[in-house]
Amino acid sequence: MGSDLDQMKQEMLGRIQAAGDLHALEAERVAALGKQGAVTGLLKTLGAMSPEERQREGPLIHGLREAVTEAIAARKATLEGEALEQRLATERLDMTLPVAPPAEGTVHPVSQVMDELAEIFADLGFSVATGPEIEDDWRNFTALNIPETHPARAMHDTFYMDRADAEGRPMVLRTHTSPVQIRTMQSQQPPIYIIAPGRTYRSDNDATHTPMFHQVEGLVIDRGITLANLKWTLETFLKAYFERDDIVLRLRPSYFPFTEPSVEVDVGYTIQNGRRVLGGSDRWMELLGSGMVHPRVLANCGLDPEIWQGFAFGCGIDRLAMLKYGMDDLRAFFDGDLRWLRHYGFRALDVPTLSGGVGA
Repeated sequence: MGSDLDQMKQEMLGRIQAAGDLHALEAERVAALGKQGAVTGLLKTLGAMSPEERQREGPLIHGLREAVTEAIAARKATLEGEALEQRLATERLDMTLPVAPPAEGTVHPVSQVMDELAEIFADLGFSVATGPEIEDDWRNFTALNIPETHPARAMHDTFYMDRADAEGRPMVLRTHTSPVQIRTMQSQQPPIYIIAPGRTYRSDNDATHTPMFHQVEGLVIDRGITLANLKWTLETFLKAYFERDDIVLRLRPSYFPFTEPSVEVDVGYTIQNGRRVLGGSDRWMELLGSGMVHPRVLANCGLDPEIWQGFAFGCGIDRLAMLKYGMDDLRAFFDGDLRWLRHYGFRALDVPTLSGGVGA
């Protein structure tokens, strides 16, 4: 049997070496080592041999299998190398083509907080109102009971445009979103429950102020509205936004031309590991301004102050984001640094919900 095995080995090795491609080589492997292959058939005969025959023929058959296996592996490596060389010789890569980087966009924290505010106030029955960022002097100042001599009208605080509207009124970049309240009261009848988020502009720039910033204001006009309604609304809003039940508010008397009475709203906080954490009443920080809508503002918009009452409030969206998500410098919001955006940004599917958590 030894001579027969030698002849079989030479024939198999010859066919393996002559295989012209990987498909032909695979056919030779199956013919020799497959379930019905010649070498596999010889291995199956070992069980029927006597011990003496198995001792004599076994090493020869296993040696045939090893030789065929090694020859197939060597021929496969050769064929794969030849295929790679041919591919490298024929393919060309244009290194001057621009690289298309993978999409790495994130939702900016300001956009995320705006969505959180809309979700919270929608649950309270408020709708979102918007208005133009280039506003006339009357809606930005006069209708809000801001006197001609008020410092807010000064050139160093307000960006004035070099043109006027059709009625000759100066045009400005709005310094707050309060003109949206004026437009809403002019265009629809009470009851009114709105928030007005958006960009605003003032001539200021430091770690906590930028020339362009984001503000949200709220307005309620209805019958029988009192300061108690304002306090409850703000407490409900801030507890939902910061997702804490221990938020404590303190109202301090203040002055704003468009509200009477006017109150500054402080929120309690504690210091933990050197950082400011909202909740409790160990310390206090000013958070927003608010008050009952001034009767003169209602009259300017064509509403009877004897019938309608309301409250308004306003705070910076950028500051809300800084307090909730631990940011220290407002200027970084507008630098466009991708590293900052990757760290603080939100995924597109991080949609705020009251059931899942507005800060999820």
